[in-house]
Amino acid sequence: MPDWERASLARVVPPARPRKLAKVPFVELADGRLQGVVSSGSDIERVYVSSVASGTFEFSCGTNNNRPCGGARGSFCNHVRALITEAVVQYGPGRVARYLKADDPGDEDAAATLIAGMTAARPPQGDRGSAGTVFSRFLRHLAYTEFAPATAPLPELQWFPTARAEA
Repeated sequence: MPDWERASLARVVPPARPRKLAKVPFVELADGRLQGVVSSGSDIERVYVSSVASGTFEFSCGTNNNRPCGGARGSFCNHVRALITEAVVQYGPGRVARYLKADDPGDEDAAATLIAGMTAARPPQGDRGSAGTVFSRFLRHLAYTEFAPATAPLPELQWFPTARAEA
């Protein structure tokens, strides 16, 4: 078993390129979806929880108050497009394409090529059942920004085992 599998720390993949967090403060590849939180362009207090499913490109977008996005009418809204664009910056075009099971867009304007390919597949609008989970993860992510930088373990993460028990 590799050492990293026995460690209590998760491996962190560095971003492909630094990105600005104002428009899309949270993006992740998890639960078979590209999902995240996107800021509203018109209201500073409103955010949208957007996601795209791997393989089917089924998408959903709605506010943190469970109101559907007005721009998501049969095709990707601007929030979903911004999410995909920032995911390409964060994870790189190849990794995003592999995770979503889409054609690899290459390097030149990868986000636009990836969006065009998925849109051509005519993705259906999906269920917003995961929005609460994604938003909860985002809030948990924000809570860690309030901690002062330190190398000491966080008490709430102490339940992680530090070593594998020998049988």
